[in-house]
Amino acid sequence: MTIPRLTDAERDAALGALSGWTLRADGLAISRDFRFADFSEAFAFMTRVALLAEQADHHPEWSNVYNGVSITLTTHDAGGLSHRDAAMAEAIDRLL
Repeated sequence: MTIPRLTDAERDAALGALSGWTLRADGLAISRDFRFADFSEAFAFMTRVALLAEQADHHPEWSNVYNGVSITLTTHDAGGLSHRDAAMAEAIDRLL
């Protein structure tokens, strides 16, 4: 099953509906940085995101340094952004 890549208009609409997410320079991914009080809060957030990712079978690219978590979303099978990335970003935002 091929996952369609968002058109430029669909991508722009999806990004406009998301708060704090930015488009990567190449237009193929969105990213957001999160800050928490300490490492424990950051790790707890990552655990909740991991559970969402497993349920959706759509896994982020991410990194963690102390109280910070950086997340990048892209759909490799689509060669860029898909509806799965927008849905994952929305689900992640609901965790906050």
